[in-house]
Amino acid sequence: MGTPEFAVETLQALVENEYNVVAVVTQPDKPVGRHQTEMQPSQVKQYAVAHDLPVLQPEKMKDPVFIEQLRSYNANLQVVVAFRMLPEVVWAMPEYGTFNVHAALLPQYRGAAPINWAVINGETETGVTTFFLDHDIDTGRIIMKKHFPIPDDADVEYVYDGLMHLGAQICLETLETIIAADGHPVSIPQDSVLDGSAIKPAPKIFKETCQIDWTKSAKQVYDFVRGLSPYPGAWTMLIGGDKETVLKIYKTRKTHVATNQNPGTIRVEQKALQVAAGDEWLEITELQMAGKKRMTARDFLNGIKIENFFVR
Repeated sequence: MGTPEFAVETLQALVENEYNVVAVVTQPDKPVGRHQTEMQPSQVKQYAVAHDLPVLQPEKMKDPVFIEQLRSYNANLQVVVAFRMLPEVVWAMPEYGTFNVHAALLPQYRGAAPINWAVINGETETGVTTFFLDHDIDTGRIIMKKHFPIPDDADVEYVYDGLMHLGAQICLETLETIIAADGHPVSIPQDSVLDGSAIKPAPKIFKETCQIDWTKSAKQVYDFVRGLSPYPGAWTMLIGGDKETVLKIYKTRKTHVATNQNPGTIRVEQKALQVAAGDEWLEITELQMAGKKRMTARDFLNGIKIENFFVR
């Protein structure tokens, strides 16, 4: 059960390692295009169809017709990767239960966007966790974990790709563990691995979530930008005169140069575009103006007079 590219890697690993995948469950096709008339299947569905795997696409997970279809496959086990919350009638159906591959080291970063939030929060390490589903989101008993380092200059795309491959690997190892234990592997409750630190959530990200707060430290803004790059992209408002333009920021560089200017103040220093954060100047190196292509800051400066502009 899965929808995006992240889940395809695990499905492919199951197929190539000759597990008997009896069916694939994914989201319904979505309308795309200017007139919303063309229907686009999920990446998981595209892979499944190409490999002659039956595909189920329920609108509602409690739909009696879907439940009966799912039950007819008589699966021993269900694997969930980047999908949606399941009702008990679904996750409790197989004799070996249902496990999820989650892109974080649970119990930290429960939620829809764990990869983004780990980078945004400046973590130096994340990973993947397999756990049995239960009634709440991402709270079930942990089966296995694998760790993944986050370099200081890595953006979310780098971490996404790394965890996608690691997720496929941990899925196969978890399957072997479950099979060897006849469906009852050693698993531990998440409460038992809490070390007293606060639980960091990973809620879904919306457009308003992605606006840069320049009053924060340069390090915080730096992490925020790379945690949203290249998608969905951190943004700010470029203001000059009576014009306001959305500016997406894809890459920044720490200058370690203190500033006493108001946050959002812009300056050009040795042909480099810099913005005052709460404590230091931060250099913007890659950006995109609304309606334009992504470009380097140097190209941006060649096409605009930036005097008396600021961002907020």
